[in-house]
Amino acid sequence: GFIASDMTSRNSSTQLWLITHYHENGSLYDFLQRTVLDVDTCLGLASSIICGLVHLHVEIFGTQGKPAIAHRDLKSRNILVKSNRQCCIADLGLAVMHSQGSDYLDIGNNPRVGTKRYMAPEVLSEQIRTDCFESYKKTDIWAYGLVLWEITRRTLVNGIVEEYRPPFFDAVPSDPSFEDMRKVVCVDQQTPVIPNRLFSDSV
Repeated sequence: GFIASDMTSRNSSTQLWLITHYHENGSLYDFLQRTVLDVDTCLGLASSIICGLVHLHVEIFGTQGKPAIAHRDLKSRNILVKSNRQCCIADLGLAVMHSQGSDYLDIGNNPRVGTKRYMAPEVLSEQIRTDCFESYKKTDIWAYGLVLWEITRRTLVNGIVEEYRPPFFDAVPSDPSFEDMRKVVCVDQQTPVIPNRLFSDSV
């Protein structure tokens, strides 16, 4: 969490510093590369991410309140794993805020932002309602589903686990274009394949 912030000047350049807790496990992306998960860890990671996303999405009123926030670039590289194997959401550089008091959304000139691999169908097809905050929350949920897929691939079930792969690894290049993703997600309507072993587990 947040510890402190500062503004300093070095070599005629202003630097804005944000000091947070250090999470030695790194990003979820890094963690999944080197860690095979048991079911409890899988569920802990998944539930802590969705709890964080709910906290972002909900406006809190009062003196300690906050606006509703949509992340717009949720992915395993933007989620940190704490020492207790709970996750926290990071990198809010593309986030959009909304409060009921003012219906204004500051989304900049391009509503199609974020990591292409994790973009929702309505973003790729340019059908997203750019004036509606709920639309951006829905794109976060799409991205969360892809992160869940990444987590479950690395979860040991029935003695089997897959090596880490990003979503759509078998359908697009390592750095896919908008058109690559649009074809796979919108035209072909593909979603990542869920491993069969997961269907036989009670969890």
